[in-house]
Amino acid sequence: MNSKQQNPLKKILAIRGMGAALTAFVGLVIIYIAFGLINPAVFSGQNILNLLRSMSKYLLIGIAQSYVLITGNIDLSIGSMVGMSAMIAATLMTGGMSPILAILIALLSCLVIGIINGYLVGKFKLPPFIATLGTMFVARGIAYMVNGNRNTDAIATGVGKETADKFQNFFYYGKTIGVYNTFWLAIIVFIIFFFVLSKTRTGRHIYAIGSNVDAAKLSGVNVVATTIKTYLISAVCSCLVGLILCAQAGMGNMEAGNMYEMYGVAAGVIGGVSPLGGTGILLGTLAGSAVWQTLENGLNMIGAQVGIQRVVIGVIVVVAVLLDVVVRSGQFGKRKNK
Repeated sequence: MNSKQQNPLKKILAIRGMGAALTAFVGLVIIYIAFGLINPAVFSGQNILNLLRSMSKYLLIGIAQSYVLITGNIDLSIGSMVGMSAMIAATLMTGGMSPILAILIALLSCLVIGIINGYLVGKFKLPPFIATLGTMFVARGIAYMVNGNRNTDAIATGVGKETADKFQNFFYYGKTIGVYNTFWLAIIVFIIFFFVLSKTRTGRHIYAIGSNVDAAKLSGVNVVATTIKTYLISAVCSCLVGLILCAQAGMGNMEAGNMYEMYGVAAGVIGGVSPLGGTGILLGTLAGSAVWQTLENGLNMIGAQVGIQRVVIGVIVVVAVLLDVVVRSGQFGKRKNK
């Protein structure tokens, strides 16, 4: 009877990356309560809403980077695609183009970068660090050039205040059921890509490539196509964050998304996504993005300097990766002993 009751729990814990994800969630609760005890304003309803909205950007970027990390690769162009998306959409809207068409063009531009990344890494075997470093500069260069090396005017100057308000409310300022739309957008994207990664053949292929690319090939996995898919997913999420930042500011900023590729790595790694590939789940990325934003929010609420915030988060990222390396080393040691 007892063994039957334990089976479901064992199955859950046996899922790759579930242990790390649960650990991140426990850490999240502890961190949040600790900051709340220091400053009760952390528990306020408005702060929780703001935290969820801010966390959403990290969640989307985390999803983008997690997909790529699980294959054993990395995407350094994420932050630049965020800036490119924001600048293209804002520039087109200040020129009078409808937001829907501007969004589609921004998305198409990011998808092109994603396809290039996928082919360079999957087809031509370029090291992902080098390939995406190159496209990082290309995308950021486009962000600068698209409006003549300057930030855009307010999007309301081109599409009118009413249309601009609709765009900004949809992506940032508006609420549905009392919660900011940014959060709902991120959760919808999370559910879709969580399903893809955990329940589809594409998801199984992604894990297979990250675990052992040669074995994946022998098993019939199309490594090139799967790699391209991960970079396309990264591009979609990056574009959405660019649109969120554009809506937040009401204009395009050439530096939007700066360092976001590293934020994505942090969100994934804190949640147990291994930078060595083959391990991690998006539940962990959700927890990791929440931990990141809770730390940032809590440290800010207690008056900690920005430098201290970065040091704390940096240490946590290093410790998370170190634990992953130690655990993997232990697993390899056990296999050898056997």
